[in-house]
Amino acid sequence: MNKLPKLIYSKALHDYKFGPDHPFNPLRLELTVDLIEKYGLIQEGQMVEPQSCAIEDLLMVHPENFIKVIEKASQGKESPDLLQTYGLGTDDTPAFSGMLEATQKVVGSALSGAKMIMEGQTDHVFAIGGGLHHAHRNKASGFCVLNDAAVAIAYLQRNYGLNVAYIDTDAHHGDGVQFIFYDDPTVLTISIHETGRYLFPGTGQVEERGRFEGYGFSVNIPLEAYTEDDSFIEVYEQTMEPILEAFQPDILITQNGCDAHYLDPLTHLAITTKSFEVIPRLAHRLAHKYCKGRWLALGGGGYDHWRVVPRAWTLIWAEMNEIELPDEIPVEWLQRWQKESPVALPLRLRDGANEFPPIPRREIITDKNRVTLRRSIRDAVELIMSRRAC
Repeated sequence: MNKLPKLIYSKALHDYKFGPDHPFNPLRLELTVDLIEKYGLIQEGQMVEPQSCAIEDLLMVHPENFIKVIEKASQGKESPDLLQTYGLGTDDTPAFSGMLEATQKVVGSALSGAKMIMEGQTDHVFAIGGGLHHAHRNKASGFCVLNDAAVAIAYLQRNYGLNVAYIDTDAHHGDGVQFIFYDDPTVLTISIHETGRYLFPGTGQVEERGRFEGYGFSVNIPLEAYTEDDSFIEVYEQTMEPILEAFQPDILITQNGCDAHYLDPLTHLAITTKSFEVIPRLAHRLAHKYCKGRWLALGGGGYDHWRVVPRAWTLIWAEMNEIELPDEIPVEWLQRWQKESPVALPLRLRDGANEFPPIPRREIITDKNRVTLRRSIRDAVELIMSRRAC
């Protein structure tokens, strides 16, 4: 590691907030960054202030009429019926005052992360407020107003002509990013998520492989509900390297939602911090093997913001900095936040091996995931290589 990684964060990102009772709570960002600081993981110059992106940047992905609707909604001037047409004003994604400006900060974080990498300021960036992977070109969805990952990818394509690999390990399928680039052979999207049989957004089936010139460049591995660490890690490790070897990306972008954790209240997967340590470790290695170290990590979902998100995302930042952290959570962090937390805060960074009760039907779930894995990747490598050769 020759250049210090950058962490894009300030309290300006807290403006992206749907209300005090909404699960997408910016408090999780503050808890995470404070834990990172209490571990002593921030050196001078590593924390970068988020910058707003310009409307012209958004137009690389989103149509002007959609952005104008968001602008009016930000000012409370748009009709509820029209908002619904664009996926706003719903329980999941309600409109709020200043919504456009707040979202421009989030998108600008991912975009400036991509710029810093390409300008040679650093090889690794963690845009912790990003990962709004459900937003579509002309519709907000699932807590996501605009798609920061897609704007960053579009920037990399237009300005550098890069092949971009996007890996999404959020418990929810990365539908927005996938479908925005569904016919584009220069963007590979890989999503490992809980099956859409029970969970929003309901997409992400094995058969979703892209279309037209992009056929073969969408890879989905929908996991069974209650999947645990060993099966999740097996799928993740066996998928990534052969697919990236076939695609030969120039840069790696990862969406690091941590809502697949056993304690997350919105999903039905059952992994622990063990997986959240493996995921960035492999991403880090693959970024160096295939992408000259270029790695832009985004945040994403994660709704146990007291016990899960701070630990999961601190592990990402530690991996970027190639630091092995002690397991004990700093006392100063616990003393600051325990009095505000409605639950007992974890005393250790990593979950214990037997901290959660075993899931019934473990072997059946593992077998089903292996079948899905084989269906997803059995011809994906050959398909990508053949399409790239055309």
